Amino acid sequence: MEDYKALSKLRHRKQLFMSAIFILLLGAGRFFPVIGYLVPVCMVLGIYLGISRGRIWCNYFCPRGSFLDTAGKAVSLGRKIPSFLKRTPFRIAVLLFMFSMMALQVASRWPDFRSIGFFFINMLSAVTLVGIILALFIHQRTWCTFCPVASFSSWFGRGRNPMKIDSSLCVECRLCSRVCPLQLEPYRFKSEGLRDMKEKDCLKCGLCIAACPKKALSQTRNPEV
Repeated sequence: MEDYKALSKLRHRKQLFMSAIFILLLGAGRFFPVIGYLVPVCMVLGIYLGISRGRIWCNYFCPRGSFLDTAGKAVSLGRKIPSFLKRTPFRIAVLLFMFSMMALQVASRWPDFRSIGFFFINMLSAVTLVGIILALFIHQRTWCTFCPVASFSSWFGRGRNPMKIDSSLCVECRLCSRVCPLQLEPYRFKSEGLRDMKEKDCLKCGLCIAACPKKALSQTRNPEV
């Protein structure tokens, strides 16, 4: 467990740093709306990393995700995330709503760049509020299960840097599922007889690998695209 504790502390420090940046930029965006343009930039970057490396952006690179995983965890009930929130139809509905709203708002405010910047700041604030509410009553990473950027990363980055499980070593102690930020269950792949766990929502955080007492888990590194 020493490896897990060290990795967890390092990840927590990185998330605290990203959380501080998030709070600073969200507050400053009220006075300097140009900061709002970082929202679409981060979305594009997150999707690019998702396609090339899987959902690694959602681990700690995403400022809002880091904020929810730190501040949100402190107040969350830590309940099981409802399965319907992870399903494709629900994710598509959220994605269509978010992108349609963005397109309409940008079009209606064009070419007022200041107004467009304010819109992105307001959108980020609203979505963050939703994430906090979900964290309070369910789990700190509930929003991250159907975030549009996360959904794109899951769909198009599936199979990138997949996890591996050695069925001969896994004893199904379920410790991997208890440390997973998204409540994934790597041990279940043992019963399916799979070595490459192409779990599309894996954040590539490595916490389950470090926590596994039998060293049954590992990660395959694909060539970058």
